[in-house]
Amino acid sequence: MARPIENASQLVSNIPNAEKGFRLLFSATAFPGSEVKLEWKREEHGGNWYYSPEFKMEGWLCPALFKYFEKAPKEIYERAEPIVKESAAL
Repeated sequence: MARPIENASQLVSNIPNAEKGFRLLFSATAFPGSEVKLEWKREEHGGNWYYSPEFKMEGWLCPALFKYFEKAPKEIYERAEPIVKESAAL
């Protein structure tokens, strides 16, 4: 993991105007720069509960998870970063 995170707001604390949006990268395997690891706990109502050891919190991910994964992965690794708008080529 790139940096220790003590609470959920720290995940986006270095992103200006994060409340207006940010990009969240995620994968079932660790990747360079990943900052948070979520651990699968259980299925419920078509979604899945994951636990973050860093935040000591659980969260439910809705069935939209299956748009990205065939089955719920045992671990999900994440990194949040600012949205960079590309300028039009001249």
